[in-house]
Amino acid sequence: MQLTPAQLEQFERDGYLFFPSLFSAAEMKVLLDEVPRIYAEHRPEIVREKDGVTPRTSFAAHTYNDAFARLGRHPRMIEPVEQYFGEPVYMHQFKINGKQAFDGDVWQWHQDFGTWHRDDGMPQPRAMNVAIFLDEVNEFNGPLYFIPGSHKEGVVAAGHDLTTTSYPLWTLDNDKVSELVAKGGIVAPKGPPGSMMIFHGCLVHGSPSNMSPWDRVIVYLSLCAVSNHITQFNRPDHIAHRDFTPIQCLGDDCLTRDDVRGLPWPTALTRQAA
Repeated sequence: MQLTPAQLEQFERDGYLFFPSLFSAAEMKVLLDEVPRIYAEHRPEIVREKDGVTPRTSFAAHTYNDAFARLGRHPRMIEPVEQYFGEPVYMHQFKINGKQAFDGDVWQWHQDFGTWHRDDGMPQPRAMNVAIFLDEVNEFNGPLYFIPGSHKEGVVAAGHDLTTTSYPLWTLDNDKVSELVAKGGIVAPKGPPGSMMIFHGCLVHGSPSNMSPWDRVIVYLSLCAVSNHITQFNRPDHIAHRDFTPIQCLGDDCLTRDDVRGLPWPTALTRQAA
């Protein structure tokens, strides 16, 4: 999958791209069927909400679940980022964010590269997120909020919030958010399962709590240019990966083929034809 010149121009302007229904319902079912099994496990990669029960995030599922390992090698997710950076990418972080019905908590306003730079020693913002909706995302179940154009600010001042939620985050203060919103506004991409987003590592974003009766599961691949790999190892390696092996894509139909394996990760797989 290659981005068009118009899409590249839009990304430079807004800091994100949205592709509704890029993946099929059958492809999403393969992944969604695995989520309850993953969240039922008790392992260090799974962070739960403050109640200690509700799953919030599952890190590094691509290293122990074959379906998500195949997603981590999917050309629709990997190739646009390789195109943008002009070089191979590795998986800096992989997470299943499960904003669960009624109990899914807020993600405060933040920039991902700010955390990657401060905590992991990532040199430059040559990394970005590719996200895919496993559930329908609507205005009620905690959609992701973007401030268009905020990536042009570079890394902005942030405080380390250790108390608001169960997961620590470098967050922006209200005055800075108000300033950025006055310039760019707020958007909330919404759509059916299989919709995909790409957004810049410096784009300011967050999401409200989920008060609705509908789950909102989104998978995030944080892809970093291999030449820009992290230099500090302060966080567990299931959160900030220390293997900088370039991702080798599988075929475009890898999610629905029984004869294709994504594990072990990483491995020197040959790029398959679509």
